Amino acid sequence: KFLTYMGHFWNTWAVWRNVVIVLTSFNRTWFTQNVINHRGELHGRITTYFYLKPLSLLETEEYLKSRNINFPRYQITQLYMAFGGIPLYLEAVEGRKSAIQNINDICFEEQGLLRNEFNRLYPALFDNADLHIAVVRALAKKNIGMSRTEIIKEGKLPNGSSTTKILEELEQTGFIMAYHPFGKKKKNKIYRLIDEYSLFYLKFIEQTQYEGEGTFVQLSQLQSYKIWCGYAFEGICMKHVPQIKEALGVGGVYTNTYSYLRKGNEEEKGLQIDMLLERADKVIHLFEIKFYGTEFPYLESFADKMRERMHLFMRLTKTKHHVRTTMITTFGLTQPAHRYWLDDLVLTLEDLFQPLKQR
Repeated sequence: KFLTYMGHFWNTWAVWRNVVIVLTSFNRTWFTQNVINHRGELHGRITTYFYLKPLSLLETEEYLKSRNINFPRYQITQLYMAFGGIPLYLEAVEGRKSAIQNINDICFEEQGLLRNEFNRLYPALFDNADLHIAVVRALAKKNIGMSRTEIIKEGKLPNGSSTTKILEELEQTGFIMAYHPFGKKKKNKIYRLIDEYSLFYLKFIEQTQYEGEGTFVQLSQLQSYKIWCGYAFEGICMKHVPQIKEALGVGGVYTNTYSYLRKGNEEEKGLQIDMLLERADKVIHLFEIKFYGTEFPYLESFADKMRERMHLFMRLTKTKHHVRTTMITTFGLTQPAHRYWLDDLVLTLEDLFQPLKQR
């Protein structure tokens, strides 16, 4: 009866005095249904409301600098891959340690802040959290995302309104994102797990026993981690589409973000594009995203592959738009002469850290 009592308190006393009441909740769906859309004493009493998102890469850098932690942007991105832009998690970062050492201590030590956070997090936020966890575990198994039908099958969930509500709650609280495959009807949503900590926990923390300070140092050298970094970096790019648009010079142009998947057959090759941007001015960007420790070795064979991918997309979709390939990589490309055709369409980590212009 808290809202009833608070409504009475507001209407009979607080409204006549210089009082500001701030209500917060991590469960956005619950908050919308029970507070913003409240039909009782609080109806029409809300002055304003806003959604506090996790920190962006730039905001993460600014927060760390406010604590005199001056990591290079590559290491900030490594931290972001492990636990995202959550201030509570970032509070545990120590400037005297590298990003890898911080991840090791925070995520793998027996008393580390995030060693067992996964098992506490979802029950603290949701009723019937086992079902929310089942969705998250299902999505963690497939990098390209899943349809609702696939989630139900993989997670052994009921096919009804309860699962729809779970997906809505996970989406509105920022654990998953929903988007539409290019050229498909709006009802054909694809869901993707985008919570960095959940992805990192299920991939590395859950199955790893702590074996001293070098646990994650060893893990970070494995090929499986390097492959996972590529997927995690794709997720970060999806969260920084406004920064990507600014870097492309189209910050004020309306866009839609899609994925594209076409299975191959005997007559035609298959094609998978994890992220593409369709602009209102009839231009499509096909993104190729690479997380690399140095400049990406852009060889002629890779250039040929990118051209083939672009022409295959145009042939399969029969699009009339102008299609361009856009690279996003940490430190840009190496300098062979045959890279000239992509010169104006290569973005780096620096572009993801840029502040957005006020419009």
